[in-house]
Amino acid sequence: MASLAEPPASRAPSRSPALSPAPGPSRCGGERRRNASDAGADLGAVQDTQLRSVDLNHVIKLLEDSDSKDLEKEQLKTLKKVVKHFENGLPLKDLAQVIEILNLCAEKMNEQEAFTEPLCELIKLCGLPFQKKKSSDEISYSVAVSKSIAQLGYLMRVPSSQVRIQICKCVVSFYNMELPRKLLSGYQPTSANYKIQMAELGGLAETLVLSLALVENQLTEKLWVLKALQHLSSSGVNCRLMMKAQAASRLCLYLNGVDPSGQLVFRSSEILWNLLENTSKEEVVNQLSSLECVHALKEVFVDLLMHGFRHYDHQLRNDLLVIATLVAENPAAPMIESGFAKLLIVLATFTEVKIPNPLVKGLKLTYSYEDFELKKLLFNVIGVLSKDPCAVQLLSENDVIPALLYYVKPNQKPGFHDWSAAQYEELQLHAIAILASVAPLLVDKYLSCQANTLLLVFLEWCIGQDPFFGQGNSFHGTGGRGNKLAQMRYSLRVLRSVVSLYDDAVNLNLCDQGAISQLLDILKYAANKSKEKEDAILLEIQADILFLLSVLCENDLHRKELFSYEGVDILIPFIQMDPKKLHSGLGHNCLLFSALDCLWSCIIGCYIAEDYFLEKQGIFLLLDLLALKQKNLCNIILGILVEFCDNPKTTSHISTWRGEKGQTAANLLVQLWRQEELELGVKRDRYGRIVDMKRPIASSFQKQQEVIPMPASCPSFAIMEISENIRAKLYSLLCKLGFENLPGLSAKDFVTLAIIRRYIDFKVGEVWSELCAELKEEFRPVASDEEALKVISEMSEDTGRMIAALQTEVLESQHHQEIQEEEKAYIKIQAIHKQKEMVNKSWENFLTRTSNYEALKKAKRLQEKSIEASRSKTKTQNGAVHSTDIKGLGTTIGSGRLVTVESTPPQLMGGPLAVTDLALRKPSVCEGALKKIKKVKTLDSVKKDSVPVE
Repeated sequence: MASLAEPPASRAPSRSPALSPAPGPSRCGGERRRNASDAGADLGAVQDTQLRSVDLNHVIKLLEDSDSKDLEKEQLKTLKKVVKHFENGLPLKDLAQVIEILNLCAEKMNEQEAFTEPLCELIKLCGLPFQKKKSSDEISYSVAVSKSIAQLGYLMRVPSSQVRIQICKCVVSFYNMELPRKLLSGYQPTSANYKIQMAELGGLAETLVLSLALVENQLTEKLWVLKALQHLSSSGVNCRLMMKAQAASRLCLYLNGVDPSGQLVFRSSEILWNLLENTSKEEVVNQLSSLECVHALKEVFVDLLMHGFRHYDHQLRNDLLVIATLVAENPAAPMIESGFAKLLIVLATFTEVKIPNPLVKGLKLTYSYEDFELKKLLFNVIGVLSKDPCAVQLLSENDVIPALLYYVKPNQKPGFHDWSAAQYEELQLHAIAILASVAPLLVDKYLSCQANTLLLVFLEWCIGQDPFFGQGNSFHGTGGRGNKLAQMRYSLRVLRSVVSLYDDAVNLNLCDQGAISQLLDILKYAANKSKEKEDAILLEIQADILFLLSVLCENDLHRKELFSYEGVDILIPFIQMDPKKLHSGLGHNCLLFSALDCLWSCIIGCYIAEDYFLEKQGIFLLLDLLALKQKNLCNIILGILVEFCDNPKTTSHISTWRGEKGQTAANLLVQLWRQEELELGVKRDRYGRIVDMKRPIASSFQKQQEVIPMPASCPSFAIMEISENIRAKLYSLLCKLGFENLPGLSAKDFVTLAIIRRYIDFKVGEVWSELCAELKEEFRPVASDEEALKVISEMSEDTGRMIAALQTEVLESQHHQEIQEEEKAYIKIQAIHKQKEMVNKSWENFLTRTSNYEALKKAKRLQEKSIEASRSKTKTQNGAVHSTDIKGLGTTIGSGRLVTVESTPPQLMGGPLAVTDLALRKPSVCEGALKKIKKVKTLDSVKKDSVPVE
C-alpha cells in the first residue's frame, strides 16, 4: 500500500542471472568487475557449478558451530551463496532444511545483527513460488511444507522490525504470486493456491494473531501484520483459526489506537467483517461484547462521526455502526452501561425532535448518500434496542415515538436541500416499520402523541385519490411502486402491534374515532384491488384488517352491531375462497384464518349479525369448507359451528346442507370423528367397534404415558387431550343436532355414532382410571374406597361392553337387511328370466302356427272353444243377437275392423308413388312399373295405409 510505512531498506542485491556468461555485477561478496575473456568465462562456470552444488547439510552444520569472528564471515558468505543458489525459488525437497537454516539465523540474531540481512533474504525466497519436479510432490511434501510455513509465523518472535515486516510481506505475496524470471531446469512452480492451502493447514493465521501482542507498540509492524491478516481472513479456515486466538476482541481493542494514516481502523474493520462473514456470527459478537470492546467501538465511531470529512471516513463510520448493531443484538453486550445505546438513540432522533442535546452539539448531517445510509442504520439500531427491556427507559426519555411519528404524514414534494422523493419514502417506511416495534413498549407515550389519529388520517390518505406514485425501491417498499400499498401495509402493522396488546384505552381510542367503519372501507378497497391482481402485499393488508376488526369487536355487542351488515357482506367472499388458492403460497391460508377469526369475534353473539349471516347462507359455506377435511381448518370451523348453534335457526341450516353426492352434515361429522381417531391411534376392529373395553377412546399416546401423580390444579392427560383434538367439538355439535333421526347415515356411521353418543361417559371413565392409578402409586385405599373405585371401574367397562353389544346388533341388523335386499334382487331377476321364457315360448308358438297349417287349425279351434266358454250362458230375450265372428277369417289372433299395411319398399317402386290413394298394385312385366288393375272400394272411415277386412 502506498501510504503504508515501509521498513528501512537494506542494500538491494543485483538480479543478474546466475549462469549468464555476460559480464555483470556478481552477488558473491565484494568481487570486482572483470573483462569478458575466455579465462573469466571459465572461472564463472566453475563458480556457478559450486553454487549449484550447495550442500544444505553442510550449511546447517556450519551454522551450528560455535561463534567466532572468522567463522561468522564464513557463515555469512555461505548464506549468501544459498540465497544466490535459490534466487529462482525453493524446491519442495529442500524447504525443510532452508527453514532450519532460518531458525539458526534467528537464534544468532540475538547477539549478531549481521545475520539480519541474510535472514530477510531467505524469508524473501519463501515468497517465491515453490518448485516441484513431479505433480505428486505437492501432496508428498504437504506435511513438511505446512510445518515450514508455520515456522515463518513463529519467526515473529525475532525482535527485529525488518524481519517481522519481511515475514508479513512474504505472507502477502502468497496472494499476489509472481513467477521468477528464470525457472530451474527440470522444475516447475507449484499451483497458485498451494501456499495458501499450506498456510491454512499449518495454522499460520492463528500465529500471526498471537504475534499482535509483540508489535502492540510498533505501529508500522502492526499495520503489516494487519495487512497479512486481512489477506488470510479471506478464507473460512483461517478465520476459524483466528477466532481461536480471540482475533475479534484483540482487533477491536486496537481500533482506537493512534494512527495518522487511518489504516489501523480500516484494516481492523475489514478483518472483523471477514470474521463475521466466514465464521459463526454469534462467536464473533460474543468476543466483541466486553465493556472494553464496546468502549473502543464507541470512541472510534464518535471520532469518525465528528471529525471524519472524507467519503472514505463516512463509509468506515457506517461499517462500524453495522458492527455495533450486531453487538447490540446480544443481550449480554453492555451497550447501555457504556453509554453507546443512548448516543445512538439521540443520533437517530435529533433531526426530527429538534431538542438540543450535548451529545450531538455541533453535529449536522448532510443529504449525502452516506448520511442517508447512516440514518437508516440508526433507525435499525432503535429496532434492535427495542428488544431489550432495559432500553425502554432510554427510548422514552429521548422522544423516539414523536421522532418516528414525524414520518406518519402524506408525502410532500422535496425541497432543494432535502432528501429525494425515493430517499424520503424509504426513510418514511423504515420509520413506520420501527414504530411497530417501539409503540407496544411505550403505550402511554403513543396515546399522548395522538398516534391513533395520525395513523387513521394517514390511512385515509392511502386510499384517497391523491396522485402519489411510490418508488418501491427499498426493502420496505416492496410492492409499493406506483401506489400507496407499502405505506398502508406498515401503518396497519403499527395498529396491529398496539391493538394486539388488548389494551382497553388503545382500543376505545380507536373505536371512538370511527376506526371500525374506516377499516371496513379500507378492507373493501383492498379486496377490490385484489380482484385486479392478487399479490402477497394485498393479502397481508386484508389479513391485518380482519385481525384488527376481530380484536376491536370481541366481547363488545355495540361494536359487533356496527360491523354487522356491511361486515358480513365483505366477509362472505373470503369464506367462498377457492380451496385451490390455499396452497398458492401467497398468503391465502392466513387470510382465510383471519376471516374465520373475524367471523367468530365480530358476528357470533350478535343476533342481528348472526341472522344476516344465516340469510346469506353462511352456514352452508362453512360446511363446504369443513367438507375439505383439512386438519388446520376443521378445529376453528367446528368451534364456530358449535357457538353458532346457540342461535335456534342454525340447526335447521346444518340439517338442510348437502355436500357432494348428497352427503349430509351428520355423515360428514361422523367421518371426521373416524379420521381423527385414526390419526390418534385409537384401537378399533375392522367394522369400527370398540376393542378396549377399559379405555374405549384412549389414544395410543395416552396409553404410552406412565402414571405421574399430579396436583389437583394440573390437568391430567385425559383432560389435556380434550383440547388437543376435535372430538369434543364434534360431540358438542352432534349434541346440538340430536342423535336421533339423523339423515344420510350408513350402518358403519351408526356404529361410530354409538361411541360418540357416550363420549362424556368414556371420558369420565378415563379420568377415574387415572385417579385410581395415581392413588395406588402413593396410597393404599381403605376397603370401602377400594370397593367404590372397583364399582366405578366396572361401570365404565360395562358401558364399553354395552356399546360394543349395541354396535354388534346394528351390524347384524344391517347384515340381515342386506340379505333381505339380496333376496328381493334375486326374486326380481327370476321374474325377469321367467318373463323372457314366456316371451320366447309365445314366439315359438307363433312360428309354429305360421309354418304348420294343422297347428293353426288346432289353435283356431282352441280359440273358438275358449271364446265360447267365456260367453254368458243366459240368453237375451226379445233382443237382436249380433254375431261377433268374422266369416272366413284365417287368423288366430284377436282382430279389429282395420288391418295396418306397411308401405311398399322404395326399391320395388322405383320412386315415390304417383298417387296418394292406397290401392292394390303389382309390378308390370313389360314396363317394370306399377299398374292399376282393380279399384278397391273403401269405407269413408278407413284411414290411409289401411284396407277393410271382408
